[in-house]
Amino acid sequence: MRKSTLAAFVIAIGALSGVAAYVSARPSVGGWHEIAWPFPRDGWPAGRAFRCDRALCGGEIELYARPKVGFCNCDSGVADDDEVDRVADLDLVSEHFHAREAGQVIQVAGMPGRIRAYDFQTPGGARRVAVGMAVSRRCDLMVVAAHGSSAEPGLRRAALDFLATDTMADWMNAAMNGR
Repeated sequence: MRKSTLAAFVIAIGALSGVAAYVSARPSVGGWHEIAWPFPRDGWPAGRAFRCDRALCGGEIELYARPKVGFCNCDSGVADDDEVDRVADLDLVSEHFHAREAGQVIQVAGMPGRIRAYDFQTPGGARRVAVGMAVSRRCDLMVVAAHGSSAEPGLRRAALDFLATDTMADWMNAAMNGR
């Protein structure tokens, strides 16, 4: 009986150690926690997905970023809002999204591009807000989609602040270089 109790204890400690190692392997950046890429495979490699805590971001926010190498107009970069609509992966979040207003010029990780706000409907029928971004370097794009329960200005600011961290800027630049 003692041997079986001891064996169960050792197994439990091992399992908890494995869980702790897995959780600590997913980096947290300023309240943002990396989560699994939630979308099915498509013509582009999976990117990185993050969730921001409600307390830090004024509501729960999820952000998805990935490079699309060789998918940009090499001469003009991200030229207009129509391009953001087409490439920013908002269609992965919901097929029913509509621009709220004209987009704005941005710079993320040293790359120029555009950001645009959207309203969309979840598969369950809830109305949410999202932002789509596309920035470019040479003939390559980095696209970002973020959505959440916070108001649009807060969502936009939280997403841009997160992308401006050294950790994310370094990853985006490395991903654009194929690393």
